[in-house]
Amino acid sequence: MRDDIVMHSDLKTPKSAAIAGIIFSLLMFTIFGLLRRSIPTDPLEPGAWLAADTNSIELALNLVPFAGIAFLWFVGVLRDRLGHQEDRFFATVFIGSAMLFLVMLFTAAAVIGAVMLLASKTEPNELISSGIFRYARSAAFIVNNVYATKMAAVFMVSTSTIVIYTSIAPRWIAYIGYLFALLLLIGSYYIAWSFVVLPAWVFLISAHRAGSANLNRAISGVSA
Repeated sequence: MRDDIVMHSDLKTPKSAAIAGIIFSLLMFTIFGLLRRSIPTDPLEPGAWLAADTNSIELALNLVPFAGIAFLWFVGVLRDRLGHQEDRFFATVFIGSAMLFLVMLFTAAAVIGAVMLLASKTEPNELISSGIFRYARSAAFIVNNVYATKMAAVFMVSTSTIVIYTSIAPRWIAYIGYLFALLLLIGSYYIAWSFVVLPAWVFLISAHRAGSANLNRAISGVSA
């Protein structure tokens, strides 16, 4: 019976959120790197990449669902850590912005995936010269660089506020979250690398939580 309690406690420790957050961050860094290497940042580019090797793009798109699962696990464990300290207002914004971010991320990936599917069934040059390609390319860019990043900023603001009021992480992490969120709100449309701001912040908070969990475990072992 005691072993079951210990296993349940371990599942809910900061380490669970840390592992999920680190996995999410590493997957998003990989996705961003693969896409940026293969697809130009300009949404109005001619689309020559469709006629080139698209294996990197396909790999990136296949990694997106796994990144989403890790992010959901990260959010779920963080919310569980709040427990009775959870505020309904901030919890609503926290969960809502996280879900909307994932929806936008999946939507942008689905649009690019649809373009890839069409390219595999038709001549790339024929697709590139069509209005469908230009519409899909622009839609994916706007969904990702405007809407998804704005929801990421809201998530960071709400999470940083929760951090300050509940002390589940140091205040300096919350202040960095506010700074990153401001960067996304103001410059996400103009800064090509703004997509990695959320994964970078999640990695920061996850690495700290992992370090804290290991430190507490070591202290407990010494005390025992």
